[in-house]
Order: sequence, then C-alpha cells, then structure tokens
Amino acid sequence: MKRIILVTGGQRSGKSTYAEKLAHQLTDRPVYLATAKIWDEEFRQRVLRHQQNRGPEWTNIEEEMELSKHNLEGRVVVIDCITLWCTNFFFKHQDVQKTLDSIKAEFDKFTAQDATFFFVTNEIGLGGVSENEIQRKFTDVQGFTNQYVASKADEVIFMVCGIPMKIK
Repeated sequence: MKRIILVTGGQRSGKSTYAEKLAHQLTDRPVYLATAKIWDEEFRQRVLRHQQNRGPEWTNIEEEMELSKHNLEGRVVVIDCITLWCTNFFFKHQDVQKTLDSIKAEFDKFTAQDATFFFVTNEIGLGGVSENEIQRKFTDVQGFTNQYVASKADEVIFMVCGIPMKIK
C-alpha cells in the first residue's frame, strides 16, 4: 500500500536519522535514494561515511533528478533530500515556475508507484528574507515544493533538536 511520509526540519535536526529509523521498522532491506550532486572531495567522503553508517542492508541509489526511472514497487524508500533535489532542478531551469512544474511532474510520476516513501526536506524559510535574489527565488521553490509534498503526504513530521513532532 502506497504511503508518503514527509520529514522536515532544520539542518542537523535529526531528519535523516529519524526517517532511516522509521524505514528500518518497516523492512530489513530499505532503499536510500540520494539526490545530492557530489561537488567536491569533502562531500564525497561525507557520502561514503553515511553509506557505511547505514550498513550493507541498505540499497543505495544516487539520482539527482529523475527519481521515477527507478522501479521501487513494494519497497520502503528514504529520499534524502528534497532540498538538494530542488537545487538540481533550479540550476537546470533558472526559473521558479519551470522548476516547480518539473518537480511536481516528477514527484507525481515517482510516487505513482506502490511503495512507502520517506521524503526528507529542509525547512529553509524559517529565517529572514535573503538580500540575494537567487536565494529568495530558491526559497520560493523549496517552500512551494515542501507545501506540495506535504499536501500529498499521509504524514508530516517536523524535527526539532532530534525530537519528532507529528504535524499531519
């Protein structure tokens, strides 16, 4: 049965760890779908550490944009994270509406599969308004994407200091 769970919060709030824990409660063979673009050696090492920490029971998939090209029917999947996924679309399109349209279409196509999805995202709009135009536009993309995913989600969990709070 398809389920969508959104886990949101600030950086280092415990989102990924919590989503991984929930996934592990449902299966002993979860999937980790990473959306990050590896941009330097420090980040590459960080990714390798995370993979090692998760353990060999995880199926690791690296996919920057086209999540739907992976058949994950019947699986439990942690998608980490929406923020980096949005970044990849935003740099491709350089336009808020085109980016949002592409993200929504890909999200809908991907989540049409019968699987359990744990989407991890950052709540980047809790601070002040940036003086940088690109940052403001990206905050719009991220905020609207989070709203869209939350509207489709069966559950929404907000993480603060490693503490989960059920929103929906």
